[in-house]
Amino acid sequence: MVIWQIIFWLSLVCIVHPYVLYAWILQRMARGRKANEVCYSLEDVDNLPRVSIMMAVYNEEHVLEQKIESLFDTSYPLEKVEVLIGSDSSTDHTHQILDRLEAKYTPLSYRIFSPRKGKPTILNALQQEAKGEIYLFTDANVFFTAHSIYELVKHFKNKRISQVGANFLNQNSKDEGIALQEKSYIRRETSIKYNEGLIWGTMMGGFGGCYALRASDFVPNPPNFIVEDFYISMKVLGSGQKAILEPKAVVYEDVSVNMREEFRRKVRISTGNFQNLKVFYPLLFPPFSGLAFSFLSHKVLRWLGPFFVLSALLSSGVVGIGKTNTFYLILFFAQIFSLLIIPVLNFLLQRMHVHIVLIRYIAYFNAMNLALLTGFFKYLKGVKTNVWQPTKRNIRS
Repeated sequence: MVIWQIIFWLSLVCIVHPYVLYAWILQRMARGRKANEVCYSLEDVDNLPRVSIMMAVYNEEHVLEQKIESLFDTSYPLEKVEVLIGSDSSTDHTHQILDRLEAKYTPLSYRIFSPRKGKPTILNALQQEAKGEIYLFTDANVFFTAHSIYELVKHFKNKRISQVGANFLNQNSKDEGIALQEKSYIRRETSIKYNEGLIWGTMMGGFGGCYALRASDFVPNPPNFIVEDFYISMKVLGSGQKAILEPKAVVYEDVSVNMREEFRRKVRISTGNFQNLKVFYPLLFPPFSGLAFSFLSHKVLRWLGPFFVLSALLSSGVVGIGKTNTFYLILFFAQIFSLLIIPVLNFLLQRMHVHIVLIRYIAYFNAMNLALLTGFFKYLKGVKTNVWQPTKRNIRS
């Protein structure tokens, strides 16, 4: 029975480490570290690099105009900017909006892709037309500030840096549904990514809604690859270049309040995660490098989280029931309560508009691990297409 006890405690460590211990380790290692200081100056216009902003859109009529206006309301010199948009056979008023804005802004151009191709394929195609030294990939529901472009681009004066991620802030003040959990998750992810970049230059993937990339380091996405932003990030890190997050590169995005919508999105992302794991597992070696430690701690252990949850449940059950060990029996039933009772309890409490933070977070954690497990089985079945449906995230009144 000792082996089952070892399995339980190893599983527990593997569950806790990526969410708690890793962040704590990074905070301590980051103390006293200086951010990159080799930066372009906004006043030195002649030496600023040309930027190609690329975006794939599908039925984004509700946010598209505001997004594009935010791109052109910028402190970055517009003569150094081009905006390339690919519409994935949009069926709403997206094309009419783009026609009007293309006439208004000379640096803007768009193409219609038909039949639907999926975001990675569209970005591959747009990249072939891009003339910039720096690529800036973004989504329609991510809004820029006047300094977002400059703050992302300034670091590329340092030739060792090939990717810079943005700092996502939330404009939705509501805490209904899963908004509170999503906002907390994004804040924590931002802190972890920033510290990874500060310590080793190994930010584990810029948020896909907005990040900048040195054009010479762009690698086309493979067919039917889903999480193209992480694929691009890992190619950068695998080549020995650095990736960082810039806190001053602020962009705004509303988070989802709808668990069903967010679950669908996370299943899709999880499927893509396992595609990436198959490609990039060699970066886990040598195991004591900053890159390997970041990849294992921040991503791989999380992706395997459902299996650690199941192994902790099984091993505690074997010891608790098989040996009538009271301690492990309590742990076993505590896990059963967490996995089966708390989600139902959370659902009922939300229907009554009662929000107990601890219960909400446990239910959210369980749902995200279920999404990972579902994504794993979808990955095993094979990915036939990377065409997507946008998540309903813009919920401002």
